[in-house]
Amino acid sequence: MIPDSPAGRRQAWVRVLGTALGLLLLIYLIRQQSWPEIASALSRIPAWAFGLAVVLALLSRLAVVARWWVLLRGAREPIPWRDAARLTFAGLFASNFLPTTIGGDVVRLAGALRLGGPPAVYAASIAVDRLVGMAGMASAAPLGLPAFVTWWHTQPSGDLRRLSVAGAAAWPSRLQRWIGKAVRGLLDALALWLKRPRWLLAAVGCTWVYMLLKFMALVLFFACLGEPVAFTDVAGLWSLVYFITLIPISIGGLGLQEVSASLIYSQVGGVSLSVALAAALLLRTVEVLASLPGALFISDILASRRSAPEAGKPRGSPSET
Repeated sequence: MIPDSPAGRRQAWVRVLGTALGLLLLIYLIRQQSWPEIASALSRIPAWAFGLAVVLALLSRLAVVARWWVLLRGAREPIPWRDAARLTFAGLFASNFLPTTIGGDVVRLAGALRLGGPPAVYAASIAVDRLVGMAGMASAAPLGLPAFVTWWHTQPSGDLRRLSVAGAAAWPSRLQRWIGKAVRGLLDALALWLKRPRWLLAAVGCTWVYMLLKFMALVLFFACLGEPVAFTDVAGLWSLVYFITLIPISIGGLGLQEVSASLIYSQVGGVSLSVALAAALLLRTVEVLASLPGALFISDILASRRSAPEAGKPRGSPSET
């Protein structure tokens, strides 16, 4: 599906090219380490551990379903759990397998509109769902501080000082304005839930459950690969990987997630690059497998999205991050 606006087409091309670049970098890292070495690392994962990781990934997806379901209940526009699960898994499948112009949030909104509720509330709930997920990941960042402090002290101080000054000087006013506009938009979206904070807190709790399950799978992979990483380090370092993959230059973070995770866990987490690559590839694999149930619902939702303009139905526009 091709966007109608020039800006949409440019964004689509940026993400396609970014994905290609991320995959090329990933292939380069694999070749630098030699594929046999990585394949040997992957072969050390027993079947029971891989199966357990898939189960953890599926359960983490159910926590994401619960987060959106709770937010809709807080907005007094509840939908049945079954519908929340179908739409969330369809969105996850779209994020992993479909072009970026058909994002997971767009698919979820299109399916929600078929339920007959107010489009503005559904769009706001999806935006807040993303925001709560980001807040949850940000809350894990302090756990990675000890590893970063240790890594920082191993780097040449002059290089780090120059990097910090350059970063501060490169902070353009246009970016500051964009951040201010984004913050105002997020506060507008949050307005409905700030009046009912217990539902917002429940959604944050669902995010923490999702994170716990995801990090457990990654801890399991590192342990089976023979280079265990503490749960706190896994959680804290992954929060940085997460925010890197939010940069809209790749389809579903493909390539970008694997490269950033490999470099961060090898440089800061202290594991070998081959093990970090293997763990990143394994995590991507189990998460893709956990999203496959969405294939059962995706065609229905996309068909309804194409027919909605013809039928004159109202359509919303989700905020993608």
